[in-house]
Amino acid sequence: MKINIRLIYLYLFSAVGLIVSVIGSVRLVDLGLKVIVFGGADKYEYYPTRVEDETQNQEEQKLFQEREVTRQRQRDLSASLAMIVVGFPLYLYHWKTIQKEN
Repeated sequence: MKINIRLIYLYLFSAVGLIVSVIGSVRLVDLGLKVIVFGGADKYEYYPTRVEDETQNQEEQKLFQEREVTRQRQRDLSASLAMIVVGFPLYLYHWKTIQKEN
């Protein structure tokens, strides 16, 4: 039985590309569900730190929270798209090479 190192390499990188693409897709669907269906899933509540300025403090915290949620969604979207953009071509190239050799 002859072990073909090239074939092992192709299958390994094809699997890695597929796994990275799947993880990126799952994260993208997760982000979409949080934004569209479960709007409160990524909202956090903060306790006021100053009792005398409680109203102003709550408004500041609400604005900060909204900006932070937007920034976090942008980071998640960027990471998910990067995984798909890198993983899918990696999978596709190696899988097509395997198909040509067989």
